[in-house]
Amino acid sequence: MLHDFLQSSARRLGEKVAFAIGDQRATYAQIDRASNQLAHALRRRGVRRGDRVVVFAENAIETAVSFWGALKANAVVSVVNPLTKAAKLRYLLDDCAATALLADAHLWPTVTAVAPGAQSLRSVLCIGGKLDDAAVAAVPHAERFDQALAAEDGSGPPRRECIDVDLAAIVYTSGSTGDAKGVMLTHRNMLTAAESISTYLGLREDDVILCALPMAFDYGLYQMIMAFRMGAQVVAERSFAYPAQVLNQMMRWGVTVFPGVPTMFAMLSDMRLDSYDFSKVRAVTNTAAALPVKHIRRSQEIFPKARVFSMYGLTECKRCTYLPPEDLARKPESVGIAIPNTELWLVDEQDRKLPPGSVGQLVIRGATVMRGYWGKPESTAKKLKPGPLPGEMVLYTGDLCRLDEEGYLYFVARMDDIIKSRGEKVAPKEVEAALVDIAGVREAAVIGVPDEVLGQAVKAFVVLEAGVTLTEKDIRREAQKRLENFMVPQLVEIVGELPRGATGKVQKSALR
Repeated sequence: MLHDFLQSSARRLGEKVAFAIGDQRATYAQIDRASNQLAHALRRRGVRRGDRVVVFAENAIETAVSFWGALKANAVVSVVNPLTKAAKLRYLLDDCAATALLADAHLWPTVTAVAPGAQSLRSVLCIGGKLDDAAVAAVPHAERFDQALAAEDGSGPPRRECIDVDLAAIVYTSGSTGDAKGVMLTHRNMLTAAESISTYLGLREDDVILCALPMAFDYGLYQMIMAFRMGAQVVAERSFAYPAQVLNQMMRWGVTVFPGVPTMFAMLSDMRLDSYDFSKVRAVTNTAAALPVKHIRRSQEIFPKARVFSMYGLTECKRCTYLPPEDLARKPESVGIAIPNTELWLVDEQDRKLPPGSVGQLVIRGATVMRGYWGKPESTAKKLKPGPLPGEMVLYTGDLCRLDEEGYLYFVARMDDIIKSRGEKVAPKEVEAALVDIAGVREAAVIGVPDEVLGQAVKAFVVLEAGVTLTEKDIRREAQKRLENFMVPQLVEIVGELPRGATGKVQKSALR
């Protein structure tokens, strides 16, 4: 079971600091005991095998305790981003019929607005903060998190009822309130993913892993899961909004593994980093979106002793591919090869396997593939289809990719992002890569906009590097040197920043 990672490390390394954030720290033994107490508390409040427990909280020791405690209670845990607004939180609670909600005190106004109308909730626990008793009691079934734990025994989890094919977590994909889908992940899914990824990254017990990504984002959550599997240490931050603060914590704790997303590497590229010593960082990882070659090279300069892993994946299967660091120089634009214990191939619109060099939809086979979308059989049927063996299902990702002769994968575009202009198909990623290659351009996002003549016109939103002056005309002129005519943006808008979700991905819906 997934929580065996915590219990095993607590037995071996009980007094080791497992999780640190700011000036707070907790050992493996402390997190193991507190999560046992929470498991007892949840079961006492009516949580049963397979019930859903929602954790609405920022990165914190209590968030880690909540995740493991829900699993020990034989429940299914869903960590929800603290930036989530009331309407979406209400949708998520109703969608998964949550039995319990654990929420930060500073998010209590949102909880107060939503929880009374959530018919399935039987328990609400308020984490930390200085709320008075009346504010807590204003929410039905609400109590204080620390008081609930203090009343329980910390030895041994409740009787184990689940097996490895039961659900461990529901991770909601990004989208508008009505569109968010809950990706169902079993213990086996998450165990397999954690083992596969930590193996090719070469994670060790003596690693100190940064987690400046929200634990509601599976990339952030897995930093803790993999660290606890190895008995390593997590140094958490609530965000990367103040990068200097994060870098100071990295120096303080001697971080050895730096997981990032493209926006984080773009921010680092604008900073003066002469005063920081990153010599202890031995691994740098990227996912969420392909890292532009410019940022790959910059990350190698910033972290000269680190192996840089460019990776690609989806919430629906956690991780698809990784590019071995030794291949970075010769295939910098590739997202790599299949992760251990995973198989992939490409298909055309008639579901025929494609040879190397062709562009087609990526299909993923393996034990990391989700069980489906919670309560959405029609959406599930579009993604999960019969595989090579009788009874198995494989994941149709909806991503267009290309494989080279050596089996290395190149991401082309989301199938629903392809721009049709002048009768030609334009992949936004190809245009974005060409724009970021222009000296002085930090980031770019490309969309299609309606056009009476072209069908769709290619529009680019461009963020410049600090101190750089470029005009829209300059950018189009440089783009013409790098792209075929039909790919050159007809429209260019220079912006201060790109809209992003909590995972660091550009929210193109906000640009349309």
